Amino acid sequence: MFLIPVYIFIIWATIIIDYFMGICIEKGGSKKKLYLLLSIVANLSILAFFKYYNFLNENLGVILHGVGYRNLLPYLNIALPIGLSFHTFQAMSYTIDIYRGQQKAERHFGIYALYIMFFPQLVAGPIERAHNMLHQFYEKHYFNAERTISGLQLILWGLYKKVVVADTIAIYVNSIYDNPSSNNGLTLVIATYAFAFQIYCDFSGYSDIAVGSARILGFELTQNFRLPYFSKSVSEFWRRWHISFSTWLRDYLYIPLGGNRSGKIKMLRNILITMLLGGLWHGASWNFILWGALNGAYLCIEKMLSYFGVKALPWKLLKVFITFNLICFSWIFFRADTFHNASLIVRNIFSVHEFFNVRIQDVEIFVSMLVKIILLLAIEFFLLRKHSLDFSEKKHPWIWSLSFNTFLIILIVVFGVKEGTQFIYFQF
Repeated sequence: MFLIPVYIFIIWATIIIDYFMGICIEKGGSKKKLYLLLSIVANLSILAFFKYYNFLNENLGVILHGVGYRNLLPYLNIALPIGLSFHTFQAMSYTIDIYRGQQKAERHFGIYALYIMFFPQLVAGPIERAHNMLHQFYEKHYFNAERTISGLQLILWGLYKKVVVADTIAIYVNSIYDNPSSNNGLTLVIATYAFAFQIYCDFSGYSDIAVGSARILGFELTQNFRLPYFSKSVSEFWRRWHISFSTWLRDYLYIPLGGNRSGKIKMLRNILITMLLGGLWHGASWNFILWGALNGAYLCIEKMLSYFGVKALPWKLLKVFITFNLICFSWIFFRADTFHNASLIVRNIFSVHEFFNVRIQDVEIFVSMLVKIILLLAIEFFLLRKHSLDFSEKKHPWIWSLSFNTFLIILIVVFGVKEGTQFIYFQF
């Protein structure tokens, strides 16, 4: 609303429609399915217009031109409302759960509006389910020092990941990915590995800040990341990465399509459809669709190998290494500006010619990034295995907490980027 005041009516329209549709669905009757359909169509229509109109119009123009016709639909210079994909999916899960009998319709309009517009997670998640949040808005919340300290630590940890790791890595990644034709194989490999940690620290950093902010106020949000780069398979990666989104796709798309209940061939089809639409959700671009398709192909291959009795590799570290590299390869299509650039990067990476011709500054930057990444992984693995920054079980916990927080503040002040980029997932 600050950027474009009239955009406030977009989110209010979805809130008003879904509030009344939820009540109508709960009352049941012969029109129960019709009310759900109206809710879904209203949400997806708004999402499709603002996020996909120009993309669909452009591709329609290409098709019509190919058969000798002219596309008369105009190109619209419209900005994407911040957080549209997130609060749209959150609203859809609410009415679908009511239809399934898993959630009661919220009668208090203000509380339902708060559920959709809850500020810590409004613009980039986690995508919260009604059963996790609505009851929390009815509870009394009082100041709690222990909870406040825990929330502030999470915020600080999220800021460290964003301004010290993600934003400093972004400077190097942008310089390489913006000029793919000017860089050779190994430099592009380093930049791709770097982007894997940039997007992880950027997005999980936001999630930490969101969860920490909500916790200070007395609310518990869904955990959105769980050490994804330690996964031993692609399917395990998607159980650890953007958890609120991957479970949304599972519960509201993959399972309704039939899941694994209709035989192996249809199960593979359902996986591919789910991941293709998951890629499209991220952005109106063939790059994102291909990124989704690639991850869908990984998952299908894993399923087929298990059906044919191919045993998993015995070494955990090797499985982690292979999974990480498969995910990094897919990140190329996520990060590249165009499909042409993505293709160029892949071609240059696999080109033997001058593969090892690395500039000295690339080596220095790589070492600097590697130190930050190792520190990040060490802290995440040893301190966050229980998914919290909890020092209460240690002797003199306040000393541990104060030392850790002071250490993070020093790193943020000394090494943090003062004018960093916006969070990557704000664009989705």
